[in-house]
Amino acid sequence: MQLPNNLGQLTYCLNIHPAQSWEEVRAALQGPVRKVKQALAPETSFAVGLRFSAQALRSLEEPASRAELKALFAVQGYRALTVNGFPYGVFHGARVKEAVYQPDWRFAERLDYTCGLASLMAELGSPGDTVSLSTVPGTFKPFGRGAEALMADNLLKAAAHCVELEQRTGVTVAIALEPEPYCFLETIDEAIGFFHRYLYADTAIRHLTKMTGLTASQAASALPRHLGLCYDVCHAAVEFENPQASIKALNDAGIPIHKLQLSAALRIPKIDADARHALEAFCEPTYLHQVVASDQNGLTRYADLPEALARSADADGEEWRIHYHVPIFVEKLGRFETTQSFLAEVLALHRRKPIAPHLEVETYTWHVLPEALKGASVEDAIMREMQWVQGQLCGEVGYVERAAMLREQPC
Repeated sequence: MQLPNNLGQLTYCLNIHPAQSWEEVRAALQGPVRKVKQALAPETSFAVGLRFSAQALRSLEEPASRAELKALFAVQGYRALTVNGFPYGVFHGARVKEAVYQPDWRFAERLDYTCGLASLMAELGSPGDTVSLSTVPGTFKPFGRGAEALMADNLLKAAAHCVELEQRTGVTVAIALEPEPYCFLETIDEAIGFFHRYLYADTAIRHLTKMTGLTASQAASALPRHLGLCYDVCHAAVEFENPQASIKALNDAGIPIHKLQLSAALRIPKIDADARHALEAFCEPTYLHQVVASDQNGLTRYADLPEALARSADADGEEWRIHYHVPIFVEKLGRFETTQSFLAEVLALHRRKPIAPHLEVETYTWHVLPEALKGASVEDAIMREMQWVQGQLCGEVGYVERAAMLREQPC
């Protein structure tokens, strides 16, 4: 939904719902998404944070399915302004872990999938729209070394496809790489280095001119328009980034943040035996829960929570931040803290000066939270998260009062 004062569009990501096939995506759009829209923006258009797996995207190559999707958007009053192109395959109900990055940007399948998503979003959009498409940060960390040029070549080919779409449809598709712990692009500094060496360099400009026919000046302008960053607040908090400094660094480097994913992580200020025991409940088999530990010697990174817990008492005294998306409206989750304060700081920065045009709530882990921490329905939790964001951006108001106000005015 549209935020006031040029603060952009606020939505939530459909990867929260188990929607692998086109039929399941359609059911989500007709069910929970409609319920959220009716509660928060019944009289206005509602931006949807889309997610299509490769399977769903193949189904939508059929003209009838594509027409059905467009008609559904028109009838329900949805807008297609952002899509999560990160998970290619299954994302719920099966082991995902490090497979979530595959195929990564070393492979033609990732390029083809991204170009297919870009084409679909350009069809769903209107001339003059800018659509964000978040994607994997290159690859999983162990696979990135030596593959930089190959990944950059595929990303530049995707940018060339976006140039063609923009010329043909008037819709700008912005591919947004999403740094994540234990990935090729893990920190903001790593992202800046990769963009400058491979995606915005003179060689990249020349490559794009050959693929598109643009002049060098036009290609230099097109690259940041079509290739930028998705700033996932959970990921940045886990990496102990400084909100203001990291965002300023990207601005100074000329790397646009096309999408701001609003999320929070688990935080344990001081690990001890009780904390380690309680964390065992979060060792679930579906998703990767990377850990970054901090002590007087700096940061230590672990690919998954069981690996960090295996250190036992050797870890005691460290601060841990864990890539486990938790409800953004809570400061504490059971005996643990969250990185909500980091998110609140990012939103305060956005309120003073917009960081990105698209803000997307992305708590996809409701179904794998420990049973003792599960509460209301997913739809109610999503609404509460979005209301919390609006409270941060528009002034603190109780959730009941906020829901009533939303029916009268956007903020």
